[in-house]
Amino acid sequence: MRSLRGRGLLAAACLSVTMLAAGCSSQGAARAEGDISYVAGDGSTVIVARADRKPAPALAAPTLLDGAFDGPVFDLAAQRGKVVVLNVWASWCVPCRAEASALARISGKLASDGVVFAGLNTRDTAVAAQGFVDRFGIPYPSLDDTFGLLQLGFRDSLALGSIPSTVVIDKQGRVAARALGEIDESRVRGLVEPLLREQG
Repeated sequence: MRSLRGRGLLAAACLSVTMLAAGCSSQGAARAEGDISYVAGDGSTVIVARADRKPAPALAAPTLLDGAFDGPVFDLAAQRGKVVVLNVWASWCVPCRAEASALARISGKLASDGVVFAGLNTRDTAVAAQGFVDRFGIPYPSLDDTFGLLQLGFRDSLALGSIPSTVVIDKQGRVAARALGEIDESRVRGLVEPLLREQG
């Protein structure tokens, strides 16, 4: 009986590790209350009606600069009046690589419209993150979210928990949309352009 119980505990532990390691794979899903489970996004999009939006969490952290997270602090609160696109990514994530060039392009195209892009780099090293940024020509800042604490701030609005995932903040600093999984230019525009047209 003890042997069977021991085997059960070992199997459960192995399953937990496997689910956490499944982040950025093409299959699998996991969720953990009060924590972040890193799994592949399912491609879903959630758009929040204007009357139902909740304030984005306080989010301020140093940004990536020359292979270290000691660059200027990005403060989400300072972006009020602009639409903000936050993308959760990691250098080892295959879908993150697939979407990186599109995000770099669309961020440049939308900058003159008052759209701000920023990355949340998670479960990564600063050196690997810098290599990713350099390789794909990412022009916008990336914040250090190694342990997922910045993502946890979105639990009460639109929880994040997959890599990659993207959340969009409206001009009043409220969470307006979330996209899980790889995103492209048309999908970004579909989330951002209605927010740019909003008045007041």
